[in-house]
Amino acid sequence: MLSRNFRLQKVGNLNWLQKNYNFAQIAFSIDELVILDVSRGDRNEDTFIDHIRSLATECFVPIAVGGGIRSIEQARRFLHSGADKVVINSLFGIAPEIVTQIASEFGQQCIIASVDTKHINDGYTVWTENGTKLQEQSLSEWLKRITKLPVGELFLNSIDRDGTGQGYNMDLLDSIPKNISTPVIMLGGAGKFQHLAIALDNVYVDAAATAHLFNFVGDGLEKTRQGLCEKGLDLALWDRKTAKELKGTLTTKVHK
Repeated sequence: MLSRNFRLQKVGNLNWLQKNYNFAQIAFSIDELVILDVSRGDRNEDTFIDHIRSLATECFVPIAVGGGIRSIEQARRFLHSGADKVVINSLFGIAPEIVTQIASEFGQQCIIASVDTKHINDGYTVWTENGTKLQEQSLSEWLKRITKLPVGELFLNSIDRDGTGQGYNMDLLDSIPKNISTPVIMLGGAGKFQHLAIALDNVYVDAAATAHLFNFVGDGLEKTRQGLCEKGLDLALWDRKTAKELKGTLTTKVHK
């Protein structure tokens, strides 16, 4: 799926994705891969899990998976199918106690709290259920609530900037509770490496995510990482030649 302001457009299936994107090579340009099931309506969880397993065999970086998680059983299935983390969104408004249960079993480091926000009138609102349900609490109130729960990272996504390539909405950081210890990931709007550089240069931002550079720019991820390193950001640059020579000699973790 491609998305712009949370309006979805289908571009292909898993076979199309694997044909057009070499995940073994993409892994050299990213530190983590996030896969979200953004289906509206009934979800085919078994098929989604099959996709997770397939992608996990091709990509050596950690994989975070989300979409429709409503129970510890669902989180358990995802984490036993190749995912290293789960991305949780609507559950914070439905049954936050389940978030605590997941953290108790797997550790809070495996939970990413995803927050989708939109600017309306003079403030920022929070939307769940794939951006279809408005929450009563403001963004700052919502963030105070969920950061009191055992979450490992905060995924802050601007619906207004989603898919535009116009840069992150850095004003969202003003709504984050003071003295927060939870790492913050910015999402929504990155269209060139300078946008990621601006975000990562901010003291309150720990990571930056992009779908635009993955979907629309052929070697955008590789050039982005190179550009960020040239700007002085402390990112790993992998030796692809050595990695190819080592292929098949490393032991991989298998989730049972």
